[in-house]
Amino acid sequence: MSTAPATRKPTDYKSDLKPIWCPGCGDFGVLASLYRAFAQLNLDPANTVVVSGIGCSSRLPGFVSTYGVHTLHGRALPVAMGVKLANPELTVVAVGGDGDGFAIGAGHFPHAARRNIDITYLVMDNEIYGLTKGQVSPTSLTDQKAPSTPWGNLETPLNTLGFAIASGAGFVARGASFNTKTLTELIVQAVEHKGFSYIDAMSPCVMFNNHQEEWKELVTDVAPDHDPSDKVAAFDLALKGGFKLGILYRELRPTLGEKYQALIERTPDNDVATMLEAFSARKGVAIGKPVA
Repeated sequence: MSTAPATRKPTDYKSDLKPIWCPGCGDFGVLASLYRAFAQLNLDPANTVVVSGIGCSSRLPGFVSTYGVHTLHGRALPVAMGVKLANPELTVVAVGGDGDGFAIGAGHFPHAARRNIDITYLVMDNEIYGLTKGQVSPTSLTDQKAPSTPWGNLETPLNTLGFAIASGAGFVARGASFNTKTLTELIVQAVEHKGFSYIDAMSPCVMFNNHQEEWKELVTDVAPDHDPSDKVAAFDLALKGGFKLGILYRELRPTLGEKYQALIERTPDNDVATMLEAFSARKGVAIGKPVA
């Protein structure tokens, strides 16, 4: 009988499928950071699931030797939530892009955050739709010119970090594909965090929105004296100009899975009839009998 190795290397998480992103794409740095984070955590590939939606970055599950689910556009979070609630022992990481996560998928985000599902959501934010050839996304800058906005983007970009904090995410951080050391550390801490973790990973698109050198000049680390439990201070960091790399906000509270488990344990002998009785529309009405 084979046994799992005591420690694993980043290469142990590489699948036989080679990434097909454009040369220089920021997603390569995010993938490398994910490999390293999984190795540091010594995650068992058989107990790890990576879920994605649609887009360039959403191809990522195919490049990882864990279980992977490539879902519909914008549906990574509900599938990831279902996987975690069905089998709480699994480590579940959802991945995708800013368009997938905050356009068609935006409605799922606040509910995953407020429910505090114990999953990690890693968004590769390039401020553009890369797969469909450069249309503006929810995080594209105002006045940004693109095939869909030849005279400049008229919309205000979504502040995903502020959105995450306001929605109730218990772990909110920003990393960058060109700083794999910090991003690896953030992924490790996000996976270890009990609850919903969100990481905005700056990941420039070299074809349609290549601001990598500009972003490198704008990034600074979150100050060492920042208190991540201070929600007001976290909002302040999220709304200021520039890019702060590190943990903006962290809060520990019971996860939805823990609450479900507590509910099950409170039910005497896990009696189904007793549980169904609790859902009766009228007190004292037997389940299955018509209401007069």
